Amino acid sequence: MSATSAPNPLTQLSDAVTSIVAKAAPFIVSIHSHRSRSSGFVWKPGLIVTADEALADEGEVAVTLPGGTRTQATIVGRDPTTDIALLRLEQKDAPSAPLHKSTPATGALVVAAGSRDGTALAALGAVAVAGPAWRSMRGGDIDSRVELDLALRRQAEGGLVLDASGNAFGMAVFGPRRSVLVIPSLTIDRVATQIEAHGRVARGYLGLGLRPVRLDREDGVGAIVVNVATDGPGAKAGLHQGDVIAAWNGKPIASLNAMLRGLGPASVGQTISLSLRRGGTTHVVDLVIGERPSV
Repeated sequence: MSATSAPNPLTQLSDAVTSIVAKAAPFIVSIHSHRSRSSGFVWKPGLIVTADEALADEGEVAVTLPGGTRTQATIVGRDPTTDIALLRLEQKDAPSAPLHKSTPATGALVVAAGSRDGTALAALGAVAVAGPAWRSMRGGDIDSRVELDLALRRQAEGGLVLDASGNAFGMAVFGPRRSVLVIPSLTIDRVATQIEAHGRVARGYLGLGLRPVRLDREDGVGAIVVNVATDGPGAKAGLHQGDVIAAWNGKPIASLNAMLRGLGPASVGQTISLSLRRGGTTHVVDLVIGERPSV
């Protein structure tokens, strides 16, 4: 009587990863834009989410569906601050990817799945960092910071990231120095919904051209007004060229970039108090943040 050989753990792991990729493949597409190749996934019927940074700034966009069918796509809108772009297809029969809201813990195994000309791409790795909400360098609000330890192919950027159970919890994008980050599902749904409805994500607007300026040593950094847009929020609040903004809502300015990153979607319509230095005197004005005009 022969003994039954024990299951090979590596074979089991390999089979599990293969199964995860196979189940995700029907949702994932290949994106072709000017001199750029990336991935995306079906968010809603006829709507594709992809990484904004991987999408060319000009030219036509085509999408290769699972199986190799290629079709043209139009850009609905894009939000560079969260690295999310939304495309529209005429073809609406591709299944939509179910997105899960929870993210795996640090150390959990994950799979990044993309597409190259309709053929699946995959990378196995682990969650290196699982942290709280953060703000990108471009001012986008990301619901959780998830960094991955895996080697992502350029063509797979914009594809899905899946946990060990095969649940898609976000989109794989490149961060600084080609680190791999995840744009989580909560952020994708929030931003893509705004893009679908309005073609863009509203951003705060001061109507001011600003440059950093060093204040007195104890007061830190200020922002000098170098130009004022006609009929913009700054002009309506009475700001003039040469004014120096020394405080925002009573708090010193840490840096000009930090101040501008505060002009996210939630800032539109808010009234802020600005402390100004003008001609050797201090003035306090109220400014209603407007919505940045579309370019």
